Amino acid sequence: MNLIILKENLKKGLDIIERITGKNLTLPILNNVLISVEKNLLKLSTTDLEVGMNYWVLVKTNEKGEITVPAKLILSLINSLPNEQITLEGKNQILHVKCDNYKVKINGQSPDDFPIIPKIETKDFTEINSDPFSKGMAQVVDFSSISQTKPEISGIFFNLEKNVLKVVATDSFRLAEKTIQFKENIKQPVSFIVPQRTIRELINITSDKEEKLKMYLSSNQVLFELPFPDADNPQIQLISRLIEGKYPNYQEIIPKQYETEVRLSRDELINQIKTTSLFSGKTNEIKIKVNAKKNKMELFAQTSELGENKSEISVKVKGKDTETSFNFKFLLDGLMNIKSDEVIFGINGIEGPAVLKPVGDISYLYIVMPIKNN
Repeated sequence: MNLIILKENLKKGLDIIERITGKNLTLPILNNVLISVEKNLLKLSTTDLEVGMNYWVLVKTNEKGEITVPAKLILSLINSLPNEQITLEGKNQILHVKCDNYKVKINGQSPDDFPIIPKIETKDFTEINSDPFSKGMAQVVDFSSISQTKPEISGIFFNLEKNVLKVVATDSFRLAEKTIQFKENIKQPVSFIVPQRTIRELINITSDKEEKLKMYLSSNQVLFELPFPDADNPQIQLISRLIEGKYPNYQEIIPKQYETEVRLSRDELINQIKTTSLFSGKTNEIKIKVNAKKNKMELFAQTSELGENKSEISVKVKGKDTETSFNFKFLLDGLMNIKSDEVIFGINGIEGPAVLKPVGDISYLYIVMPIKNN
């Protein structure tokens, strides 16, 4: 193997694919990157056996071949080299890295020992703009459960029907749903659950990109693919296992109406919650009291150690008076993912699910359960 590549191009690829690796004592080769060269393309591959990634770079190729070396080591090395052309040459399981004033040898391993990254054979795919997709994923990804006792809610639920994709995440205490539209109808409705980590990596590689993202699906895996702008070849592929199990029928808990509906400034509510939360103590509890006649909403928190805080916000109210307690962190999590100037806060008493949603945008919904005080 022998090729010439610009440092910045190699660094960009290694920065992305190195995230898939980790310290693995039972299978040390999973800490490696597989470097393959064919024609005028360099291919970088990593996997942790659940998620795999391929990244292609245009290069000047002198000789085909492949080798696998520690990912973190080669990334640290490339970061330290001057910003110029680099020659990579693989001989006898040793990777030779050369540029002006530097000659480095990295001990590698046989590519035959590197795990095979699965391929999805189907040619059918769904295509969607990567930028709104990435932003939509970012609005839900943090709300899946970290517990493995219910693996079906540890991932992100995808539901595709016609030209609409709904993505959902929940940890049983709060739930976020984002609706994303695309141009062409899919052939038939489909739903599946993607691990949270996969979605985090997908956000990382699609953020601020304007390309079309292709999504291929098999019975137990999903492949996301970004095109190469300068070649008839993918630039990035992310392939992941799917989580088995049936996702809860979350639509049953989405309120069709509210006992009390409050419309108010998003930024003002965020500021008031942050101030009130200083006195919420270890329980993170703040009380919200709505006065429908006066169009006022009061926020209150107290602890015996710190004292108390009470503040009011002018709001527009539909419905009746209410007094309900919430975990302030859960409220802030939802509000920070809403981008509109005003929000609708739908409250359903001390036990019913509450809803936060942006005014003028029906594509996002955030549900939070109140704190039940016995």
